[in-house]
Amino acid sequence: MAVALALGLFIVVLVLIIAQPRGLSIGWTAAGGAALALLLGIVSWANVGTVVGIVWDATLTFVAVILISLILDAVGFFEWSALHMIRLAKGRGLRLFLLLGVLGALVAMFFANDGAALILTPIVYEQAKALKLDPKATLALIMTSGFIADTTSLPLVVSNLVNIVSAGYFHLGFASYALRMAPVDAVSLVASLGVLYLFYRRTLPVTVSTDALAAPESALKDPRVFRVAWVVLGLLLVGYFASQLLGWPVAAFAGAAAICLLLVAHNSPAVNIPTLVREAPWRIVVFSIGMYVVVFGLRNVGLTHLLAHLLTTLTAEGALVGIVGTGVVGAVLSSIMNNMPSVLINALAIHDAAAHSVMQTAMAYANVVGCDLGPKFTPIGSLATLLWLHVLNRRGIRITWGYYFRVGVTLTVPVLLVTLLALWGWSAVLGAA
Repeated sequence: MAVALALGLFIVVLVLIIAQPRGLSIGWTAAGGAALALLLGIVSWANVGTVVGIVWDATLTFVAVILISLILDAVGFFEWSALHMIRLAKGRGLRLFLLLGVLGALVAMFFANDGAALILTPIVYEQAKALKLDPKATLALIMTSGFIADTTSLPLVVSNLVNIVSAGYFHLGFASYALRMAPVDAVSLVASLGVLYLFYRRTLPVTVSTDALAAPESALKDPRVFRVAWVVLGLLLVGYFASQLLGWPVAAFAGAAAICLLLVAHNSPAVNIPTLVREAPWRIVVFSIGMYVVVFGLRNVGLTHLLAHLLTTLTAEGALVGIVGTGVVGAVLSSIMNNMPSVLINALAIHDAAAHSVMQTAMAYANVVGCDLGPKFTPIGSLATLLWLHVLNRRGIRITWGYYFRVGVTLTVPVLLVTLLALWGWSAVLGAA
């Protein structure tokens, strides 16, 4: 009976979160699911306390990073960056494709995959219109920006909410995480650009006329805030790496940077502070706690132990099978039930798996790869993708779920496998697998 209740509640909450009927907030849905789990006795208040301990740093860091991204977007930081990349292409279509891909990877690295997908994609679309690219070439660049946002969100803890949650759960320091994942992310970037080029090579323009392209400086809405932002971002990066040495939460540094930029921009005509604060993803805090309480219910009734048994079987075959297998499991779960609940379900299973500590850490990184890349299989893989599709639809670009699924499977399978193999190889070099 308890198993049926826990599984049924999880499925209902997941469906409501993905469908969002009548604009129902994901925060309210997850909170309602958590409340029901408590009332039904599936979870305890002690479980709630455990969940809060796991996700508070992750969610507050994520909110701070998105706030920083919104401020930078308001003052023209990302448009300025895109215009510079387009000028560096010097009218060559292939170089334009590659440089915009690199820009997407850099934005995902420092401002999270959500920032890269939701902020950079509209800019790419507007610049494609300014360059008078045909619809097929425009679609290729838009799909590239959306794909790259997730597949290159591996290198830093702050590059993806999945990373932040995993780092908090397994106590992975910022510098240690970057050492393990930055080289792997570079492989993922090369693989992503490779498969994207092979898929869209016939639609990419050979040459591009940049005569009507605006000067990068014209994109800046507030040069003063723009200049100060570079200093803040530099200090923030130093703070990220210092967090491991000091033993401080990453949210302390990200939050300080966000507050600093809010203070600097409070008189800026380009930045509407009240609107930005309202638009920050505060619901993610409630969603994360609520959703993970529901997921804990699955663990309490023993369902995650079944997954732990599977992972134990995989690791018994050696590091290669354990790492690749764990990543594939995370990717499959993410594609069918969204990556946010999937990352914790898999994390709980990894914790319960019969594997030594070094192997468990390697599996934790593999889970990150799977849950970062797995959402590209299907539109429901991540909330960011659903919102990304909505943003494009408002601009007259309709990407059907059928087309997305066909492209997603074709592109993601090789990138996922190459990236997991890179993680296995680099972990072996580091002596950590």
